[in-house]
Amino acid sequence: MATMMSLVSPGGHRFASGPRFNPPVRTRPRVRAALVEARPPITVPVSRDVKLAVGVDRTDDLQAEGRAMARAVNASIYSPELLAANYGTRPFKLLQRTLEILTGLGSFGLKLWLDQRNGVFDQNKRIRAIELRRIFTRLGPTFVKIGQGLSTRPDICPSEYLEELSELQDALPTFPDAEAFLCIETEIGVPLDTIYSRISPSPIAAASLGQVYKAQLKYSGQIVAVKVQRPGIEESIGLDFYLIRGLGFLINKYVDFITSDVVALIDEFANRVYQELNYVQEGKNARRFKKLYADKEDVLVPDVFWDYTSGKVLTMEWVEGVKLNEQVAIESQGLKVLDLVNTGIQCSLRQLLEYGYFHADPHPGNLLATPEGKLAFLDFGMMSETPEEARSAIIGHVVHMVNRDYEAMARDYYDLNFLSRDVDVSPIVPALQNFFDDALSYTVSELNFKTLVDGLGAVFYQYPFNVPAYYALILRSLTVLEGLALSADPNFKVLAASYPYFAKRLLTDPNPYLRDALIELLFKDGKFRWNRLENLLVEGSKDRDFSAKDALQPVLKLLLAPDGEELRSLVIKEAVRVTEAIIMGSIVDTYNSIPDFMRSLFFNGNVRILTMNETEMQSMIELRDQIFRIWGRLQSADDFDPALLQPIIQVLQQPEARSLGGRVIGGISQRLAARLLQQVLRSPSTVSAST
Repeated sequence: MATMMSLVSPGGHRFASGPRFNPPVRTRPRVRAALVEARPPITVPVSRDVKLAVGVDRTDDLQAEGRAMARAVNASIYSPELLAANYGTRPFKLLQRTLEILTGLGSFGLKLWLDQRNGVFDQNKRIRAIELRRIFTRLGPTFVKIGQGLSTRPDICPSEYLEELSELQDALPTFPDAEAFLCIETEIGVPLDTIYSRISPSPIAAASLGQVYKAQLKYSGQIVAVKVQRPGIEESIGLDFYLIRGLGFLINKYVDFITSDVVALIDEFANRVYQELNYVQEGKNARRFKKLYADKEDVLVPDVFWDYTSGKVLTMEWVEGVKLNEQVAIESQGLKVLDLVNTGIQCSLRQLLEYGYFHADPHPGNLLATPEGKLAFLDFGMMSETPEEARSAIIGHVVHMVNRDYEAMARDYYDLNFLSRDVDVSPIVPALQNFFDDALSYTVSELNFKTLVDGLGAVFYQYPFNVPAYYALILRSLTVLEGLALSADPNFKVLAASYPYFAKRLLTDPNPYLRDALIELLFKDGKFRWNRLENLLVEGSKDRDFSAKDALQPVLKLLLAPDGEELRSLVIKEAVRVTEAIIMGSIVDTYNSIPDFMRSLFFNGNVRILTMNETEMQSMIELRDQIFRIWGRLQSADDFDPALLQPIIQVLQQPEARSLGGRVIGGISQRLAARLLQQVLRSPSTVSAST
């Protein structure tokens, strides 16, 4: 529901006076009596909603949720077999709807064929995309949902279609209020005026699957949003999906340029739509989302009132707020759109890459700015999950992009389930290189996310990719957030705003995949890139959940692992270089601090204490200063405490650590001895010449 609990503007709908409100169901006393007898009425003590609002009585809440689930026990589920059994024997209804669909889509297909034949297929993409958006709108709720789904599929649709279909709105004509009120009484099992003290006489929002009323609960006075399902929607959607699935079989068989399994995509999408039809499931989605993400002070997730919820009626806490794309209204309250968008980005990153459970439809109508400055998430009908192995693979993919390792990027598509293991990725590497070498002419943080999505979409469209639904939804959600930010600040970059989270995860996550990604990022050609580590610490420390302790221990444990010999060799070499830089840099500082007359007195003005040239000396001083800066950043972290070194010391007491320390000390000793020997063996003539 796009605007399920959006702000009601001044002069908007008034509440009806609750006790005097008489819905049309009053004319059907026998029907209602039968319903009440068949389903025991709910009993809610006066304190019940107050408890629920503050989350005090968890037991009562679970019992209420169980009652709601019982009311939704007959909710429809998607089953191709059931659809075939239901609609396969109704030829006249099938024929009527088929003609409606063919009239719209057939004419569109004919135009595409003529464009192809006349050589203007590419030139007319935008025109045809606009036409398809209008056709989907005319064909009703199912096709509006399908269009919205296609707008997240860069492997199926060219960019012009993605942009146009993303503009499809849920807004449809409302259905009669009498039918909505009858649905509430039928589903909940009690008269309307025993539930609400008042309810808006007409909906404050309408969408493809239902419409929303604003009401006040009679027992607690709590203001709520009541979503009521559109009558006959299951029948309409079921018929459409039965026909569309049949079309999918024909596309799989005869349309060569679409490489994805269209029937599988239709089944997956239809299953999601059917889940949206079960409002108890949406309520459970909202509760799960709230548990995972509403612990942050700047994120708000409305609560569910289970005693007034069923398969076709959803009652949730009312949220006052302004849609996130209404910049003027937001700023008039003293709030900043960019702050709210950044909150949305950070929350989305946690959704996508940490817990893996995310809001799959974060368009502006589902994101509100509250008067308190919080970002409210609404409408939890369409949710999705990122597989655990894919979460790390996505972060690794970003690392490979930073390193411009296009072969590794191509191989990532195996782990992301974009490609089956038997597909050769070598032809894809040049396409990635051509795009990213141009796109990454600036730093990654300066790259526009939409540019990145469009570029990857072009690659996906040209090669045999089968983009999982979760990834397409990820791209869409971040693109939407960047679009909202760009309306407030044309220079905003969502990748730059995401950097702190990625840096924190790379530095602190013990996941083996991410440990390997961090090593790959920091080491190149056997040399440690201290500038990259410093940059990661700078960016990671901007994330509110960054921990200096967590940033130290995982790396040490990896270093001391039984299979870490190759890494230990690199670290020993780097440790020797760093120690030498600190010692020799300090000697240089000491020598330079001696007054000239004392240098002349003790060294006769012609003796150099070092065997380094000016360039090498400067390089060592820079390295030493960088090490000190990095250590200073760790010390300046909010959670830094000398006590955090205790578990690290315990790690260093392991046999592998003692061996490693001995090898480092030996390397340093050899290095310094060599420099001292070079100094002693230098001939006077050489010294004289050098001075």
